[in-house]
Amino acid sequence: MSTNTTAGGRRAPQRLLTGAALALAGAALLASCKQETGKESAAAPAAGPQAPAAQPAAPAEAVSAEVAALSAEQLREAASKAYQESRLYAPGGDNAMEYYLALRDKEPANAGVSSALVDLMPMTVIATEQSRDRGDFVEARRLLALIEKTDSSYPAVQRLRTSIASAETEAARRAEQEQLTAEQEAQRRQQLERERQEQQRLAQEQAARDLAAQQQAQAQEAARQEAARQEAARQEAARQEAARQEAARQPAPAPTPAPSRAATAADLRAISTPAPRYPPDALRAGTSGEVQVEFTVAVDGSVSAARVVRADPPRVFDREALNAVRRWRFEPVPGPVTTRRTINFSPGQ
Repeated sequence: MSTNTTAGGRRAPQRLLTGAALALAGAALLASCKQETGKESAAAPAAGPQAPAAQPAAPAEAVSAEVAALSAEQLREAASKAYQESRLYAPGGDNAMEYYLALRDKEPANAGVSSALVDLMPMTVIATEQSRDRGDFVEARRLLALIEKTDSSYPAVQRLRTSIASAETEAARRAEQEQLTAEQEAQRRQQLERERQEQQRLAQEQAARDLAAQQQAQAQEAARQEAARQEAARQEAARQEAARQEAARQPAPAPTPAPSRAATAADLRAISTPAPRYPPDALRAGTSGEVQVEFTVAVDGSVSAARVVRADPPRVFDREALNAVRRWRFEPVPGPVTTRRTINFSPGQ
């Protein structure tokens, strides 16, 4: 492992939605879902005294062939654009979830992609339930295929599969009883499509607003921490200046020597910089990355006030990087020195 500042490969996508943001998006989707639960779904053909029972359709493909054929770089760009335009799980063949699933097939060890898919799962489950309750079973099966490909052991998978099949059976039964005309069926399908598009548009816009608010809050917190650090540095400089002025006013039998220059990062001479421990999970997964740490070297050469400035991927190597830096020792310096070092993690080193 090296502490040189280098670009440690392509960065994985950051985690996109926190639990709070997902809860807000889920609440908005559930509210809109309640308006649909009383509606009836698919009808039987107009001709004949009775319509045959609907047969379950074949499972939908989670990722279209066109999406799967894209390169990893194209998938990254398409997923980012889909997020920006609030196409989180729809329309089929052009949404963030499909792009990330295809990218995960090409880069199984990409932790950022897996994290993004986990964040999208709750919203996709709610959208699946809404499609099922509207009687839009084609859309419900497409969304269920996305969920199953993301995590076939996800707790909601079996429940959704069973409830969709039951809803299709019940819809077929109602269709046999009601015998809708061809005109009524066409009007019903048009209304279903309008309602589905409107619900998905509103739900995705709300999720995008929640994400923007989360990112803004993170940026404000980072700015606040930086302002606090700068203020502390300013106060320390003012204190040192006041001490120098006070010393200059004191009478002395000999001329006061010129004040020594302030210590800088260039004055640091490392005595011991033990390498960090490689996290076992990251080592097994072959995950690489880097962590930039800001720390202060006290006059005795010990390290204090270490914090992570940047991590790629986030929260994977942070703890081991901080533990290692806190054990570093330097030669004594005239005054405290705050500096930054980047620690690279590569399983091949």
